[in-house]
Amino acid sequence: MKKTPPAKKDNTGAKVAATAGIVAAIAGVYFLYGSKDAVKNRKKIKGWTVKAKGEILEKLEKVEHASQAQYETTVDSVLGKYKALKNVDLAEVDSLGKDLKKHWRAFQAEIKKVKKA
Repeated sequence: MKKTPPAKKDNTGAKVAATAGIVAAIAGVYFLYGSKDAVKNRKKIKGWTVKAKGEILEKLEKVEHASQAQYETTVDSVLGKYKALKNVDLAEVDSLGKDLKKHWRAFQAEIKKVKKA
């Protein structure tokens, strides 16, 4: 009798989640420390901005191959919720949205680096 080897577990989902988590962390670090506006960015951060960025990254972690359009749509949808809050300045929400959208190329480059590794 021939013994069959045990079936291998498909851990693709875990790998994708781990990669997305790494990408999210890298994007956050880049925004706060790597960009030319890093000092200004750190000064501007308020509690709601951190929460909004976290929500954006959480949604993007679920997408295997995020395009720029998906990234921008996600940014807009999450920030739309913050525009409705009374204690958040609309100009700050718009500024954060524009700033996040400017960092798409850096975000995309970091995704490529992580996928190669």
